[in-house]
Amino acid sequence: MLEGDKLFAGSIPENYDRYMVPLIFDPFATDLARRAASFAPRAVLEIAAGTGVVTRALAPKLAPDASYVVTDLNQPMLDYAASRQAPDSRIQWRQADAMALPFEDAAFDLVCCQFGAMFFPSRPSAYREAKRVLKPGGHFLFNVWDHIKENVFADDVTNALARIFPNDPPRFLARTPHGYHDTALIRSDLAEAGFSDVVIETRAEQSRAPSARLPAVAYCRGTVLRTEIEARDPGKLDAATDCAAAAIAARHGSGEVAAKIQAHVIVAVA
Repeated sequence: MLEGDKLFAGSIPENYDRYMVPLIFDPFATDLARRAASFAPRAVLEIAAGTGVVTRALAPKLAPDASYVVTDLNQPMLDYAASRQAPDSRIQWRQADAMALPFEDAAFDLVCCQFGAMFFPSRPSAYREAKRVLKPGGHFLFNVWDHIKENVFADDVTNALARIFPNDPPRFLARTPHGYHDTALIRSDLAEAGFSDVVIETRAEQSRAPSARLPAVAYCRGTVLRTEIEARDPGKLDAATDCAAAAIAARHGSGEVAAKIQAHVIVAVA
């Protein structure tokens, strides 16, 4: 992962929430919230909350006296998440780095994280922090994307952009969001952090959009891929988006489109 892969700023948070969340994140957020609620936690910490899709799904499922601390490394993402959340006295918003959580030991029953572990500079260190703030027997619940070949629209966009920039193809999607898919490595990193009870489930969903252009806009303008495109040629964002849309239409049709998305869901017990 490159340092710039963590910079979700400018118009990216709004475009991310508008396009990426319904395209790929909603079904997995619903799944994660259901799993989290099944543990009946009273004190919850969410790491790398992004624009708050899990927060919006999980908060209504928590007990009236529960506490819910929602964090993200990027203040613009956290601000956007807070703006989308209904007033709720149980929720506290905190800018926080998963590598050095500003919380006491054994403070939470549940730590959850949707599609954030791929961005951690050192996963064992971040997992060690999650274990530190969990009460004994508490649950660490998170998910990560599977290989980019199992996530069709992301693969389509990546391949299309390689044709626009053949000498220096933007590889953000393959490198970071889809770069941490090896379940053996995930288990090893959790073991290094001190987790011994780990269950991993691979889950497939369908990504749907009303047109081929929407996934192209979502990936090219609602992720750090936009930064990579503009770094190569500031004037080619529109052309890159058009190329990605054409590639998706060629493969999936010009009307409504649908394709496979797949992720690993991990539960580890402290």
